[in-house]
Amino acid sequence: METDTSITLDRIEGFIQGFWWILPNLGIALVVFLIFLGLAWGARAGVSRFFNHRGRPDLAALLAGFARWSVIGLGLLVVATIVFPSVKPADILATLGVGSIAIGFAFKDILQNWLAGLLLLVRRPFRQGDQIVVGRHEGTVESIEARATLIRTYDGKRVIIPNSSVYTESVTVNTAFGQRRSEYDVGIGNSDDIAQACEVICTALTSLPSVSDSPAPEAIPWELAASSVNIRVRWWTEPQQADVVHARGRVIESVKRALGEAGIDLPFLTTMVLLHDQTEEADGDRTRQREGWPAGDSPPAPRHLNEVTVEHVGEGEGE
Repeated sequence: METDTSITLDRIEGFIQGFWWILPNLGIALVVFLIFLGLAWGARAGVSRFFNHRGRPDLAALLAGFARWSVIGLGLLVVATIVFPSVKPADILATLGVGSIAIGFAFKDILQNWLAGLLLLVRRPFRQGDQIVVGRHEGTVESIEARATLIRTYDGKRVIIPNSSVYTESVTVNTAFGQRRSEYDVGIGNSDDIAQACEVICTALTSLPSVSDSPAPEAIPWELAASSVNIRVRWWTEPQQADVVHARGRVIESVKRALGEAGIDLPFLTTMVLLHDQTEEADGDRTRQREGWPAGDSPPAPRHLNEVTVEHVGEGEGE
């Protein structure tokens, strides 16, 4: 029993002596770590100021955080070598190299999103404030963070899309250029003058201040539909969604008013139902071929629309 107690006391005494032995190293390590914290703060502030000065706030936030944690990580390596002199930096780096594989698998999605965010910020396919379409989502880019891209939809919702999805999927940037084209199909009557209708439409659009005159609006005969001749109207506006929507409403209103004043018909959808067996004798020769009615020498006799034929079966005939 006394032997066990002496062994425990020896160990405690050894720990105390070891602590006093490394105490100066701890003090030096603490000072070194504080220095590295100051360097980390300076690196973060310098990177942030550098990119903010060039109008890249998202990239500034991403790289400033990366610079800060990189300096802190380097400081921890230096502190470890000071506190434990027997530990070599090469051994620590080798250990981290093996551990980084496991960390890479564990944080694969996080690292993938971070790298995708960095590439998006460096290459800048779109910028903060641009209006984009990603998959089923459309809206204005609020910011590009380390993990995700934040989009504000036109109805006031926030959509958070992982950067890896934004980088790998197709993205439509509606505000990439100074103007954006819209189109709408207008149907006129089959008997109306197509050239006149196109001229009336272009004149109506030219008078709208929200429609650009360069390129000029167009009206192109597009389709011979079932009950109308469709004219495709094209015009250019500012690329923002609000400008596009309001200009579209003014275009439709102006086109309808102009065509009405010019006496050009805007026909409704017309459906024709042919009931040849219910026509009158005055309708013409029923032996002649007509639409939906083949020619023949023995056409069915005409009957009244309200005529009903009832056949009576006598007694005993059904037995």
